[in-house]
Amino acid sequence: MTRGARRGRASILAISAAVALVFFAGAARAETRAGFVARWLKTYRANAQSSAGPESAFERALSSAALAQTERFTVYDPAYVKLAYPGGDVPLDRGVCTDVVIRAYRALGVDLQVGVHEDMAAHFALYPPLYGRRAPDPNIDHRRVPNLMVFFGRKGKTLPITTDPNDYRAGDIVMWDLTGHGLVHTGVVVDRKDPTGTRPLIVHNIGEGPKLEDALFSFKIIGHFRYEPPARSRAS
Repeated sequence: MTRGARRGRASILAISAAVALVFFAGAARAETRAGFVARWLKTYRANAQSSAGPESAFERALSSAALAQTERFTVYDPAYVKLAYPGGDVPLDRGVCTDVVIRAYRALGVDLQVGVHEDMAAHFALYPPLYGRRAPDPNIDHRRVPNLMVFFGRKGKTLPITTDPNDYRAGDIVMWDLTGHGLVHTGVVVDRKDPTGTRPLIVHNIGEGPKLEDALFSFKIIGHFRYEPPARSRAS
């Protein structure tokens, strides 16, 4: 097991209770996290497209934006925070795994807060009924991994889930089930490789702030996406 994988597995125990309590607790829900993941994987493969091809300039920039976050200290903090809209963010010294993805896209002028909120407002029934809510909430919806899975599946390119490192390229977004029971996680594939030069590294926040680690295959992958919105939809 790699050093990154060992650190990740140790961090799971520390963060799982906080994530479960803050992101998934509360009102009764019609579906469990594990149930959502199982249902998701049943339909995932049918929608997968080829992952072949070179990185685009956008994807390389997204990789760089994720890497830049590893230079800043960030406390893992899943607390619900009331955000501005659009462009809302928790304090820069705070964040969770989804904030790595959100901030990488925002650095390129893509506001996932707006994208997820608008899609949920128009198609709320397509998003997982995990949180007991009856309407979209722009303060938190984009910061939840299951919602990003649905959003990227609808708006981006759904890619194969494989164990071949060549199928993953810089700028790809990956989702994992950390425990096999629906504790989901996300990160960004970047343009750095492991010491053997074979596996792409990822930037993710699994409890110790954004880290660059050799952890792509450390957990069960449940989502693999490529999302590059049209240039006209990006903020200037």
